[in-house]
Amino acid sequence: MFDFAAFLARLADETVLCIGDPMLDDFVYGEVSRVSPEAPVPVLAVKREDRLIGGAGNVACNIASLGARCVFLGVIGDDEAGRMLHAAIGRHQGLIEPDLIIDRSRPTVHKLRFVSEHYSTHLLRADWEVAAPVSTEIEGELIARIQAALPRANAVILSDYAKGTLTPRVIRATIETARGLGKVVVVDPKGPDFSIYRGATLITPNRKELGEATHRPVRDRAELAAAAAELQRMVESEAVLVTLSEDGMLLKVAAQEPLHVPAYPVRVRDVSGAGDTVVAVLAAFLGMNAGFEAAMRAANAAASVVVGKRGTATVSSLELRSRILPAAALASEEKIVFDAVVLDERVREWRAQGLRIGFTNGCFDILHPGHVKLLTQSRAACDRLIVGLNSDGSVRRLKGEQRPIQNVHARADVLAALEAVDLVAVFEEDTPIELIARLRPTVLVKGSDYRLDQVVGRDLVEGYGGEVLLVDVVPGHSTSSILSRSERLGGRKGSSIRSAGSGFAAPKS
Repeated sequence: MFDFAAFLARLADETVLCIGDPMLDDFVYGEVSRVSPEAPVPVLAVKREDRLIGGAGNVACNIASLGARCVFLGVIGDDEAGRMLHAAIGRHQGLIEPDLIIDRSRPTVHKLRFVSEHYSTHLLRADWEVAAPVSTEIEGELIARIQAALPRANAVILSDYAKGTLTPRVIRATIETARGLGKVVVVDPKGPDFSIYRGATLITPNRKELGEATHRPVRDRAELAAAAAELQRMVESEAVLVTLSEDGMLLKVAAQEPLHVPAYPVRVRDVSGAGDTVVAVLAAFLGMNAGFEAAMRAANAAASVVVGKRGTATVSSLELRSRILPAAALASEEKIVFDAVVLDERVREWRAQGLRIGFTNGCFDILHPGHVKLLTQSRAACDRLIVGLNSDGSVRRLKGEQRPIQNVHARADVLAALEAVDLVAVFEEDTPIELIARLRPTVLVKGSDYRLDQVVGRDLVEGYGGEVLLVDVVPGHSTSSILSRSERLGGRKGSSIRSAGSGFAAPKS
């Protein structure tokens, strides 16, 4: 019915303008085994801490995770949380363009959650925020930046967390300018008065918000449909999409019968940020004219991925592809992992079966016989082979600005299609040391063009009793040499093929 493969392939061409309240989300995880002697409260023995981009920032991260580009506008404070937030956003491989206004009169919104890992229970949340509208001066600056950015975007998201960025004046200016330019506007609403969103393309309340905004009952599907139709008329939008948690979603498009889709049957770990994922996918798909139903079905699939993750999470285009396309179309995608939680689960299952886990890594920009031999020999040394794959940003830092030749999704697809590879794990850092520490492979494998003392992670693996192997490589095969030969051939034929010059002398693929 819908060509989702084609839509997913076009995501890299999309630019979405996201406007809203950025937040810093802290999750402190641990175990509770006793009550404090100082007060009748549980004591959390801290195991780890995750610091994530939250609020409207998570919408921007979801857009980038899909492979699309995002211009992100919001307001932060002149504080450490704001600086950490800005730095974290800047690490998204250039896919997020942050345009954050500093307001010295307020703190950056910062939420700190304490979570019991064993019971998956939130014990306490501490918030730093001033939930009040920004000043008239900040409003004017926001509107000017929004109007400057709008011509570059295919769609606009208003991610309203009611922390002060999206004032009625900012909302009205955005919707009126965007609609005048023919841009799609998707609203994730907040507050009792939805009339301020009048004229948006699509508004996405949950069940509770829909009932409060329309003053109607929303107990069953008929009542939901009536309330959605009322909201659509009230805000003069083209459509209303109601998120219903475990009951799926309901879409009401003007002059059409309401459409309900059930939720995917998944194990829910954390619903934090699921709404952010929904609006990100909706805007990206509507921006490419996919239509309301296709956008809803894609958003529903994306939501089922992120609720299976802990904390404020995102969905990649590969994860979305694996959830929404029929099984026959998946094959290699099931082997590709971007999310650390999913990676941990796979490795835990293999360890429980007593399997020998192997690891090797590289950029694998243009797959050649040397790569194939490395992978097949690596697989021969273990029961399950995990290949660490450098992200696009990592490859650029190592190889030069003109690399990689193929993006991370193409490189991961090719690797995962090989029988020797059991899992492809994408990492952002310049070396795989953090990934190796997380996986603790039984055997670490590299090509014999390395010396043992050059192998990243050798000391770590040998320290816990693992093995480091060097396998023979195929002489004369490297991505750099292939590109150099292509350049010489292109020069003889008048082609415009170019390499990155001395950048190809960087560490091996």
